[in-house]
Amino acid sequence: MKINDALSGAALVALGAALLWHIQGFPPMPGQKFGPAWFPGLVAGGLIACGALLVDAQLRSAAPVPLLALPAWMRRVRPAASVASVVAGLVFYVFAADTLGFHITAAALLLLWSRLLGAPWQFALPVALAATFVIHLAFYKLLKVPLPWGLLERVVF
Repeated sequence: MKINDALSGAALVALGAALLWHIQGFPPMPGQKFGPAWFPGLVAGGLIACGALLVDAQLRSAAPVPLLALPAWMRRVRPAASVASVVAGLVFYVFAADTLGFHITAAALLLLWSRLLGAPWQFALPVALAATFVIHLAFYKLLKVPLPWGLLERVVF
């Protein structure tokens, strides 16, 4: 999908402005020059600057570009179903992860997505299991973010 650069740029400017408005309530850090709003403020400024440059470049362009243009692959069933499955899978994860657990939900979704995108079973199954294990290690061990165990809680604990 091709979105007009002026539209994308305007969205970036709006996002940067909303971020700047939101960080105004961050409290200053005593004894330091830079508080918790410093880095998000830099990011917001970058978003606004890049968005403004995109809008300017599109407005200076002589060729009229539609606001939204669908690519040819979106008219074929399999690629469109693959994209829709990613969105549906993320919604499914939100509702099912607490009950089923991260490991079962993630492995099932990764296997489904791999198969829909054309991977053979002998590749999709080991990759889905290995990726689930690596993601678990990254979140649980490195980032100290607890993931829901769901059905496996009775087995593991």
